[in-house]
Amino acid sequence: MKIEALKPQILEIINQPNLIIREKMQAVCDVLQSNVSTYDWVGFYMAHETAPTLHLWNQAGEPTDHTVIPFGKGICGQVAVSNSNFVVDDVQAQDNYIACSIHVKSEIVIPMFKQGKNIGQIDIDSNTANAFNAKDERFLEWINQLIAAHL
Repeated sequence: MKIEALKPQILEIINQPNLIIREKMQAVCDVLQSNVSTYDWVGFYMAHETAPTLHLWNQAGEPTDHTVIPFGKGICGQVAVSNSNFVVDDVQAQDNYIACSIHVKSEIVIPMFKQGKNIGQIDIDSNTANAFNAKDERFLEWINQLIAAHL
């Protein structure tokens, strides 16, 4: 399924008045992981309020042991420091990669901002090399903006 076709479904989830934000975030993870063939694992890591760590709030796909990630460690930790999107075409080529699964070939991490502060990120792993492009970046930035507006 094309990612743009998921926008109405994502909007419907975010605008559900009877769901708390974490339930909305979980539903977004589930929709993305179920409907985009290259999105094998989808999760939201949120920054701790005082400690320089990211904490896994939601995820869809195989369970992970990486529920707390220090800033600077791995792709997610690097994004927490750089405040920039990070697209990895081949995770094996990254020195600072934290392996979640032997099947993962590529990864995309998009930071989430609220009032100019990096408050978390969406992290997607793919079992396909070179799975992500600029369309994925724009789509995931859009999702993060929607979610941040509700936090």
